[in-house]
Amino acid sequence: MQVHHEYRVNAFGAGGRNGVVHAEGVLPCISFSAPPEFLGEPGRWTPERAAVASCFVSTFSGIAERARLEFASFNLDAEGMLDNEDGFWRFTEIKLRPVVTVLKEEDLDRAIRLLEKAEKSCLIARSLQFKVVLFPAVKIEEELTVPARISTEHTQRLQGGHRNAVQVGAAFQPGSSASQL
Repeated sequence: MQVHHEYRVNAFGAGGRNGVVHAEGVLPCISFSAPPEFLGEPGRWTPERAAVASCFVSTFSGIAERARLEFASFNLDAEGMLDNEDGFWRFTEIKLRPVVTVLKEEDLDRAIRLLEKAEKSCLIARSLQFKVVLFPAVKIEEELTVPARISTEHTQRLQGGHRNAVQVGAAFQPGSSASQL
């Protein structure tokens, strides 16, 4: 097992407090700015925003894959707090609110444990000295069904030539499309 990795990137200033970062063989380049509160341009990626969530997402995804946890979706809301201490800004806390939708009820507890493991394993959080607070949530994927009976009027409208009409009465399964119903 390797014990050392290097990640080389190149960044250049693009005027004002803006820049572009790129790495060989990686597309696209990322255009960024300082946050607006530090005189950067609004509506642009900032180093602070990228650091807050990206590591946790990749860490959880890897841990879940190794544990063979099947899940329908994963979403993360993250919030980083910057404080000025002795004239220097630094992250003092990051709040992570991941939501994992599992396919089976028996995976609920395991998904929580894997989220907690990802929080402890995230190399960015471990490398920096600030508090990381995890608010995990796991839910079960619900099967979407279409009612078997609808009004005659609605059926006639569907049969009346709507090209995008979906066959009524079939259950939608994840991964299927309207043409498979």
